[in-house]
Amino acid sequence: MAETIRITSGEGVTVIALSRPDKLNAVNAAMHADLRPALDAAEADPAVRCVILTGAGRAFSSGQDLTEDLPRGADGKLDLGTALDRDYNPLIERLYGFPKVTIAALNGPAVGASANIALACDIVVAARSAYLQEAFARIALVPDAGGTWLLPRIVGTKRALALMLTADQVSAEEAERIGLVYKVFDDATFMADTMALAKRLAAGPAAVFRLIKEAARSSAFNDLPTQLARERDLQREAGRGSDFIEGIAAFREKRPPKFQGK
Repeated sequence: MAETIRITSGEGVTVIALSRPDKLNAVNAAMHADLRPALDAAEADPAVRCVILTGAGRAFSSGQDLTEDLPRGADGKLDLGTALDRDYNPLIERLYGFPKVTIAALNGPAVGASANIALACDIVVAARSAYLQEAFARIALVPDAGGTWLLPRIVGTKRALALMLTADQVSAEEAERIGLVYKVFDDATFMADTMALAKRLAAGPAAVFRLIKEAARSSAFNDLPTQLARERDLQREAGRGSDFIEGIAAFREKRPPKFQGK
């Protein structure tokens, strides 16, 4: 398989691990090229209900690989927008709109663009030793990879600005407190706890999870009447699914439901 990522699958869960541990999983063009078909394969496989994005070794990712040759325009001047258009922007949109449940599992630091890659996933969990950092200002750059869009929506404009302007590290516990991280797990049990969460989600009603994601995403742009109408339409669709029938039957029979994702 690809050299920059490692993929494992089982029990409804695909784990995609960024795998350049000697570079703290710094993201380069080759990793982007490997991630695209990996996500496509996970989406196309009906056995996959949940995708975990994590890192190999002691980091989630140190962000963009700054040792990689930087793109230049026709005039010979640096053009950092090229890599964003080619790689980062499509990846963020892909993750944000991914139809299956995604979990960013921060086994270690998530710095710069990789922090925003994590925030584009549905759920973020972190090892206790992990941290997030919008480190762009430290090298005189603007946060990218969706950071200026995602952060204000998660923590509010004022706190987002502070995190971006100071480039301070945010510990896993603080990230959980302000809503960047859903849960913090102890380092020793991090992947086991993450897999337990992923397997629980993989056993859930996958088609309805897609509708829940759609409703939550659209709420960022809708006023209340529009969102209420959207909820009505999505609920109508959910109510016609076989998983709803199974959920009601399981409730009445006092047993765990066996969802088929339909």
